[in-house]
Amino acid sequence: MKKLVITFLVVIVFSSCGEYHKVLNKGLNADRYKMAVELYEKQDYSKALPLFEKIVGPYAGKPQMERIQYMTADSYYNTGDYTLASYYYTKFIANYPSSSKVAEAAFLSAKSYYLSSPKYSLDQQDTSKALEAFQSYIDNYPESELINEANGYYKELTNRLEQKSYEVAKQYYHTENYNAAMVAFDTFNEEYLGSIYKEDALYYRFKASYDMAVKSILTKKEERLLDAKVSYVKFEKSFPESKRMKELNNDLSQIEKELKKTREEIATISLK
Repeated sequence: MKKLVITFLVVIVFSSCGEYHKVLNKGLNADRYKMAVELYEKQDYSKALPLFEKIVGPYAGKPQMERIQYMTADSYYNTGDYTLASYYYTKFIANYPSSSKVAEAAFLSAKSYYLSSPKYSLDQQDTSKALEAFQSYIDNYPESELINEANGYYKELTNRLEQKSYEVAKQYYHTENYNAAMVAFDTFNEEYLGSIYKEDALYYRFKASYDMAVKSILTKKEERLLDAKVSYVKFEKSFPESKRMKELNNDLSQIEKELKKTREEIATISLK
């Protein structure tokens, strides 16, 4: 009896597989559409997709196309192909702006970019796209039941870009590219005013200017030492109680000594 049941199930499986491939390869477009929808509704997205791809051309301009485009995007999303999912959701929104599915498509398009976005240390192109998409969603659907989730993703992505910007600037400092580090930290401090990295960013901005100044040639040294003093003041003003103030005060004392020495050397050269 058990063998008969197994045999029966195997026959059903092979029969259904055979029917699927028959419709996929040689079936009428109406049959492909019907089977694609059935598979989609059963959440068998990987098998539904090849059928949707077969009927995109034949159904172009027809009423069914709205449904086909949305289900295609949704199938890519549910199979983890977020790049194509975002592409098809965006295409759906452009082609059917009056659809009842537009708000959902807009959210899922943004989430597709979010799910494609890598950790902060890698290229953040998809992160930027996700931020733009979520901002658009938040602006256009402020009353949506998904608005809190969208805001949460937006904040997380912003933090990711913030960390990326900070780490890039710090890398410049550690590789002794002091000028690039100063520019990067200045940009960071302007763009992320309330950043959790603010103290670190101001600290490394000062250290970059200080290290570059003390290693400079005589003709550039005074200007750079003065810039380091300005950087010191910005740190002290923002974090007067920081544990780093002792270290920075020692550096400031060294700056004053270097300034005095530099001015004396310049004066001596001028007299010759």
